[in-house]
Amino acid sequence: MIAARLPRRPLRWLVGTTAMVFVALLAPSSPAQAAPTAPPVPPDTVLSNGNGQGALTPADRDFVVKVRLAGLWEIPAGNMTVGRTENEKVLQIGKSIAEQHVLLDKLTIEAAAKLGVPLPNEPTIEQQAWLNEMKNAEGPQFDQIYTDRLRSAHGKIFPAIANIRAGTRNDVVRRLAQQANQFVMTHLTLLESSGLVDYGSLPAPPQPVAQGAAPAIDGNMIAGARGGVNTTVILIVLAAALVAGVASTMRIFRTR
Repeated sequence: MIAARLPRRPLRWLVGTTAMVFVALLAPSSPAQAAPTAPPVPPDTVLSNGNGQGALTPADRDFVVKVRLAGLWEIPAGNMTVGRTENEKVLQIGKSIAEQHVLLDKLTIEAAAKLGVPLPNEPTIEQQAWLNEMKNAEGPQFDQIYTDRLRSAHGKIFPAIANIRAGTRNDVVRRLAQQANQFVMTHLTLLESSGLVDYGSLPAPPQPVAQGAAPAIDGNMIAGARGGVNTTVILIVLAAALVAGVASTMRIFRTR
C-alpha cells in the first residue's frame, strides 16, 4: 500500500507546478517599467540671460521683429473682446492672450536693446486689416473672426520659432525663442479650448521628405507585434507542450 501511494506525491507536485507555469505563460505580460510622464517645459532659468554672444543673422533679426509685431496687433485684438463678445470663454481667452503678450513684448524690447535691433511701433498693413475686421463685428461673428485670425497667425509663427530656437548661434535670441515658444504653445491651447477653431481651413502639414529606399516592412507584421499576437501564439504552443508532457508523465505513473 505504501509503495502504491508514493508516486502520487511527485505526480501531484508536477501537476500543480505545470498549472502554475501554464497560468503564468498565458497571463498578459506587463511592461518592464511604467511609461515615462511627459517632460516639463524647461524653465527660463535654464538659459542665461545672454549678453549677445554668438553671430546675429538676418533670420535672427527678422525673428525679433516678428515677435514684436505679434504683440502690436494681438494685444489690441484681445482688448477688443471686452464689449464685443457674449461668449465668456472667448472673453477670458482674449484677456489672457493680451496680458501675456504685454509680458512677451517687454521681453522682446529688452532683447532687441541688447542686440541693437530696431523694432516697429505699428502693426503691418495685413495685421491692421485683421483688427479692422474685428472692429466691424460683434457677438458670434466677432468670436469666429478673432479665433480664426489668431489661431492662423500662431500656427504660422510656431514652426518659425522652432527653427530659430534650434539653429540660432546667439544666446539672447535663443532665450527669446524659448520664451516665445512657451507663450505660443499656451495661446494655441487657449484658442483651441474655445471650440471655434476651423481645423479644416488650416494649412496642412508639409509632406515628408523622401529618405531613400528603406527595407520593406509588412504592415501586418507591425500590427501583430504591437498587439502581442506573435507572443501569444508562442505562449500557447509552449503551454500545449507542457500539458502534453504532463499527460505523458501521468500515463507512465499509472502503468507502474
